[in-house]
Amino acid sequence: MKAIVITTPGGPEVLQLQQVDDPEIKDDEVLIKVEASALNRADTLQRKGAYPPPKGASPYPGLECSGTVLSVGKNVTRWKVGDQVCALLSGGGYAEKVAVPAGQVLPIPPGVSLKDSAGLPEVACTVWSTVFMMSRLSAGETFLVHGGSSGIGTFAIQIAKTKGATVFITAGSEDKLAFCKNLGADVCINYKTEDFVTRVKEETGGKGVDVILDCIGAAYLQRNLDSLNFDGTLCLIGFQSGAVTEIKLNTLLPKRLTVQGAALRPRSRENKAMVVNEVEKNVWPAIAAGKVKPIIYKSFPLSDTGEAHRLMESSEHIGKILLVP
Repeated sequence: MKAIVITTPGGPEVLQLQQVDDPEIKDDEVLIKVEASALNRADTLQRKGAYPPPKGASPYPGLECSGTVLSVGKNVTRWKVGDQVCALLSGGGYAEKVAVPAGQVLPIPPGVSLKDSAGLPEVACTVWSTVFMMSRLSAGETFLVHGGSSGIGTFAIQIAKTKGATVFITAGSEDKLAFCKNLGADVCINYKTEDFVTRVKEETGGKGVDVILDCIGAAYLQRNLDSLNFDGTLCLIGFQSGAVTEIKLNTLLPKRLTVQGAALRPRSRENKAMVVNEVEKNVWPAIAAGKVKPIIYKSFPLSDTGEAHRLMESSEHIGKILLVP
């Protein structure tokens, strides 16, 4: 098969389409013919040598895909050859075929094309596991997601609204703010022209928000804590501004704040299967009802993966970027 190989750590030019061996499936895995895969920020870190694949995972990038089942391991009972599916991967999505544990495979949700469903597994599993399973966002609460126009952000806005939350977002352009507003965000803050802490306090009568989902890291940590309500939770899922900073510990105690972090890729197969199962039960019905949809910005052929990475790193996109073999 053909796959994208990282020839050496570096810029987008190191991503080369090469002929490689087909994946071999284990007894509890399925082999998928890839219809599309989607980019994630983690892929750009892997390309730079900063986020190596977990032990035993494919060396090729790509953390989610959609496609058709080509074969199944002898212990697999749910899936059969010909099924149209999407899947959460530990790697290997930038290819024509990928092997994946059966527990990380999802049916295509009603109303979504096979191609577009490639943009769902990673964001759905990330947002559901962090915002709802860990941070327990519930109806009537307030929720802030940084990078509202990203793949994570556009999904988080929609699913949080279906659960009855008031949604705040930050983004860096008027076009992105307008897009997020149209998706259902209640309060849209331009981080380039406004201080989000001040705006959050204004909009909540000085209280702050109940849950924050943050991919920025160091530069936002203290300001995030300052933006939380009593018993509020900050969930960190990325460090785009760095991973080391200082905070005032006396921010935490009076308001009983919780700071937690989560990553999806290093989790065990069992944990991922549990998250995928929860997503199918709780998120897929909202997609089937038309309340949540994948936001696809642009698709690239696999041979133009470098260009797709350049677009992602420019942050000019809204939603997900797809690769099509």
